[in-house]
Amino acid sequence: MALLSAGLTDIGRKRSTNQDSIYLNPDINFFLVADGMGGHSGGDVASQLSVKKIPEYVLNHLSSKSPAQVLNNAIKFANEAIYQKSQEMPKLKGMGTTAVSLYFFEDTLYIGNVGDSRAYLVHNTKLYQLSKDHSLVQEKLNLGIYDRQKAADDPMKNVLVRSVGHEDHLVVDVFSYKICRHDFFLLCSDGLHGKVSDSDMLFLINKHIPTPAQATQQDLDNLTKALVDTANGHGGQDNISVVIVLAQ
Repeated sequence: MALLSAGLTDIGRKRSTNQDSIYLNPDINFFLVADGMGGHSGGDVASQLSVKKIPEYVLNHLSSKSPAQVLNNAIKFANEAIYQKSQEMPKLKGMGTTAVSLYFFEDTLYIGNVGDSRAYLVHNTKLYQLSKDHSLVQEKLNLGIYDRQKAADDPMKNVLVRSVGHEDHLVVDVFSYKICRHDFFLLCSDGLHGKVSDSDMLFLINKHIPTPAQATQQDLDNLTKALVDTANGHGGQDNISVVIVLAQ
């Protein structure tokens, strides 16, 4: 199945550095968004290490294990590298990063996720969140403490309960999805989904990609810019990263 893809990362309007990183490799159908955290330089280092180490592992193990196992091991491989770096350099201690990835293998998509960057699917013009946030707010939602509307106002909504590199042990969520032609996939950091509602994201996607079968590279490029511009228009308090993939 042919894939069309585009990606964009932006510093936003309030931050002095961009601690997000993205990775697109259409040759092996692998895509990744990482949102770093941990002081002035720690977030940069963590996210950059993740987009180096995760693809490195995937590239070296494409044919040796099942796709789900490759993805799980790749994120753990990055976790070990980031954690080790933080132990060697005290100023980086406590750094970590989110990581959400898409690995297309034959007719199946594998999603690997740690943190609160997200993977979405648009199927038949409807939006679905494929990944689950590893955040304090999500834990409260799981316990039924409040609903999604109240969760958006929680002052601790950016607190993660799981991230890549923060600890030496990591549990990775890996999901699979059977791909349909013209399915549309979106990876993003919380700089997008924290500022642009699901309904607004879906509106922009359907506006720029009204007929997936006829979508062009320029259409996808225009969409990534529109999503980032909308997040900035709503304040742009955080770095914003978007990767989109269309199954043709």
